[in-house]
Amino acid sequence: MSNRLFQSIVHQMKDAIDRIIGVVDESGTIIACSELVRIGETVPGVREELLYTNDRFILEGYTYYPINNHGRIEYIVFVEGEDAVSESNAALMSICLSNLKALHDEKYDKSSFIKNIILDNILPTDVYAKSKELHLNGDIPRIVYLIKFNGKADIVPVDVVQNMFPDRNKDYVLSVGENDVVLVRELKAVVAAKESEKVARTIADTVGTEFYVKVTIGIGTTVESIKDLARSYKEAQVAIEVGKVFDTEKTIINYESLGIGRLIYQLPTTLCEMFLSEVFKKGALESLDRETLVTIQAFFENNLNVSETSRKLFVHRNTLVYRLEKIKKLTGLDLREFDHAITFKVALMVKKYLTAKPVKF
Repeated sequence: MSNRLFQSIVHQMKDAIDRIIGVVDESGTIIACSELVRIGETVPGVREELLYTNDRFILEGYTYYPINNHGRIEYIVFVEGEDAVSESNAALMSICLSNLKALHDEKYDKSSFIKNIILDNILPTDVYAKSKELHLNGDIPRIVYLIKFNGKADIVPVDVVQNMFPDRNKDYVLSVGENDVVLVRELKAVVAAKESEKVARTIADTVGTEFYVKVTIGIGTTVESIKDLARSYKEAQVAIEVGKVFDTEKTIINYESLGIGRLIYQLPTTLCEMFLSEVFKKGALESLDRETLVTIQAFFENNLNVSETSRKLFVHRNTLVYRLEKIKKLTGLDLREFDHAITFKVALMVKKYLTAKPVKF
């Protein structure tokens, strides 16, 4: 527990108690005090007293009351005075800070535990034992969001997301990089992809409108066991990497909606190169100019419909047919035939993937 947090509590209590109050650590050094100038001061005799007692004691005009943590004294509160009021106040402070410390430690441990799971820093066999120790339900649905803050701004990304999800017992906000934040959410039940995307949309809109910062959010699949959180996190990472290649305009990418892009991402690059060399004659793909590629893209977007594509491109039908014939002559693939069109579409995606060289997870 940080000294700053102790100091914050002492500061809030000082007016109510109206006496000098504070906290010393086990070495006898004052780490929090209503008189700020005394912070850092060593109190003679405290350390020696702790060798003989685990209970309250009075020393040099102050009443001391230990804060026990599983039978070990880590901190001692003190209140000015040796009367019954001082003793009562010291006891109340001890109970208050002891409970606060327990809650803080539990929260800190839970967050560290979740972080170790998603980063694969804990053995799968230890996950259930540790979750039981921390009173974490290991068998309820959870989902992982990876939020990447684009560009630098005068904000702390993890604090921004934490403020949006204040329930620290169900939502875990973890910093995994300077601009990367992971949100692990507990769910009442397995949710559809659209529902998980709504949460991501809310995050992106809030960050954009309140802080003028763009974010890219990858969403993993919902997992029903805590030990599978690492998989959901990797899926969120893959979603962002695949999105960089095939969905560059999207800011929210769901792993479940990656489609054929996910399949291509999982293929070895050597296999992709072999596929391209089998589909296209040498230099055929490179010979396609920008106008031809735009035509191909429009033809795919309009479901291989010649009339609709020519209308969208503002060209005569015969012009489009001429271009399709030209493509057939260059590549050997007739896009008006479904099988050829599918092969061409996949080949273009593979080419895009090889050019982008995304990070592999």
